[in-house]
Amino acid sequence: MRARLGAYSLHAQRDPRVTTAKARKSFMAKFYDEVDPEELLPLEERHRRAQAALRAHMTKLALASSRARSKKLGL
Repeated sequence: MRARLGAYSLHAQRDPRVTTAKARKSFMAKFYDEVDPEELLPLEERHRRAQAALRAHMTKLALASSRARSKKLGL
């Protein structure tokens, strides 16, 4: 809760896109490296594949979360 409060306070004073740009860039670099570690693909294709890898990653997290909630409820 403290972290959330701090983040909301910071984003109320500054543009969150600016304050989180470095972190977002580093996070996306993981997916670019995953799909094309040697950087051989054209930029447009590399970007498309990195976005797909990101969506796959987020879907995997959502599935794990759903399973954990189901298990917690005894379903």
